[in-house]
Amino acid sequence: MEGRSISWTQTVPTGGPHAGRRARPDVDLVFATFLAPDLMPIYQAITDAVGRGLGLTTELIVEEDYESCLDDLHDVCFVCSLPYVMFEREGISPAEPIAAPVLFGERYQGLPIYFSDVIVHSDSPFRSFADLRHGSWAYNEPWSQSGYGLMRHHLLSLGETSGFFGRVVQSGFHEKSIRMVTHGEVDSASIDSHVLEIEMRNDPMLRGQLRVIEMLGPSTIQPVAVSKRLSPELRSSILDVLLDMHHDPMTQPALEQGLIDHFAPVDAGSYDDIRAMVDAAEAAGFIEIS
Repeated sequence: MEGRSISWTQTVPTGGPHAGRRARPDVDLVFATFLAPDLMPIYQAITDAVGRGLGLTTELIVEEDYESCLDDLHDVCFVCSLPYVMFEREGISPAEPIAAPVLFGERYQGLPIYFSDVIVHSDSPFRSFADLRHGSWAYNEPWSQSGYGLMRHHLLSLGETSGFFGRVVQSGFHEKSIRMVTHGEVDSASIDSHVLEIEMRNDPMLRGQLRVIEMLGPSTIQPVAVSKRLSPELRSSILDVLLDMHHDPMTQPALEQGLIDHFAPVDAGSYDDIRAMVDAAEAAGFIEIS
């Protein structure tokens, strides 16, 4: 997500410029996506499916930063797992994860997981992760688990906590990081495997322009998080729709287009893997990749 950078230790203020409901007053459930633009059509279809399934009016908002998430402005959010974990650690947890997508593909093992694919240009001399030393690397934003958190964890596991890359560039979006590699602006980038597969499906030429030299992860994939303001009954009803929507003939084609097989139930404990990575980074004092 492109937006203001939030430092590791900074508590994002609530009641800021985004305070107040940001949707039409006649909408029953307000959804918001904080994820890559490539995923927008998928989450619009999911928003519509929940509305149909529950007989409620829904609206999907594309967010630009996380203040609205902290201010609990939206009822249902498609949000990256790392900010969810970090906000919770700061004692701010207005929403709870209830479901997450299971992607098509053998490497996903029928589980709600994803990876960070480290890419280089197909003509690049880099053949292994070790070859990237002193090279340039792009990430989408520092609150992205696939774009940043998994790379930080990998470098920590290698004992490379200072100056591995020669240049580090924040792109704003995974899609832009991909273009930076194909255009030769950076040597490598860390890309959400879901986004990369959609990009390669939509633009087949990318398969001849890129190589994946490392697969980092897995991590539990981004959740659908529901505000705790909603009643337990309504949260349960939303979950029921999510878990059954791959059987819905109106929604199933959109899921397939988004490379999603189905949704699986998750809860706060499902993200313990990411909590452990954050704990290790904090213990090592390795907060920023430079």
